[in-house]
Amino acid sequence: MATIENDILRIGVSELGAELCEIHSKISGKEYMWDANPDIWGSYAPVLFPVIGAIKDGYVLIKGRQYKVPRHGFVRNNPNVTIVEQTKNSLTYGLKYSEKTLQIYPYEFEFLITFSLEGNKITVSHQIINHGDYTMFFSLGGHPAFKCPVNADEEYEDYYLEFEKTENAATWLLEKDGLVGKTTKPVIQNSNILPLQSDMFDNDALIFKNLNSTSVSLKSKKSAQSVHVEYSGFPYLGIWAKPNAKFVCIEPWLGIADNADSDHNFETKEGILSLAAKDTFNASYLIAIQE
Repeated sequence: MATIENDILRIGVSELGAELCEIHSKISGKEYMWDANPDIWGSYAPVLFPVIGAIKDGYVLIKGRQYKVPRHGFVRNNPNVTIVEQTKNSLTYGLKYSEKTLQIYPYEFEFLITFSLEGNKITVSHQIINHGDYTMFFSLGGHPAFKCPVNADEEYEDYYLEFEKTENAATWLLEKDGLVGKTTKPVIQNSNILPLQSDMFDNDALIFKNLNSTSVSLKSKKSAQSVHVEYSGFPYLGIWAKPNAKFVCIEPWLGIADNADSDHNFETKEGILSLAAKDTFNASYLIAIQE
C-alpha cells in the first residue's frame, strides 16, 4: 500500500488492482473505508474496466469473435497493475495491454488511474488511451465501499443517503446471474433522502439510470461527519452492500451490466463507450470527507 497525506486526511491505495483502501481523518481519527473483511466481502474499492457487472453467458462478441471478459473486468485484483508515479499529493497506477489481455479483450489499451488529495477532497481520475489502429469499446466505473456505521454508538439504520436534488427514482431489478431485467421498483419518491436498511440489498444492488443529482452524501442522524461523492458525467449509479454488512458502496458508472436479453454484441451494449484509434479518454469522480 502507498499513502499520501495532508493536514486533514491520509489515504492509502493498494497496488493489487489500485484499490483505494484507506481514508483516515487526521482531525477526528475516524476511518471511512470498509476494511475488506474477507469473511464478508474482501474488497475495498474495485476499479471496473472494461466492463461493469455481469456479462451474459460470460462472453461478449467483438467483430464476430467471443471474448470471455471477467465480471467487472480485469483491473480488479490484477497483480500486473503497477504504480506509475507518486507525488506529494497524488498516486497514479497503470495497466497496459499484453498478450494475455488481448486473449480476453482485443484492444491495445492503456489504463491509468490517479488518486489526488487536496484538503478534504479525493479526486479519482481515469485516463484511457487507445494505442490501437481501430476504435475500442469499453465501460468504466468505481466501486468504493464506505464504512457504515463509522462510530461505535451508531447502527446501520442511523445512516441515509442524501441526494443533491429531489428524485423520483426506481431501481432496475437484476435477474439471475446479475443481468439487468426490464422491471423496475420505486425506491425514492419525491424526495432526496434514501434511508439505509440492513435488508435493502437482499436482492442485490440498487441500479439507477439518469438521476437528476450528480452528487450524493452518506450521512448519519447521530453525528456530523459525512462522505460526499460527486459523479457528474456518470449516467449510472449503483448502491450496494452485502446483506447485513457494515458498509455501503456508492458506485459511479459509465456503463452497466448486460441486459438479460443481450445479443452479446459489445459495440451495441447499453452504456458502452467508444474511443477512436490513438485517442485518449478522461473521466473522474470526487470523494469529500466532511466533519
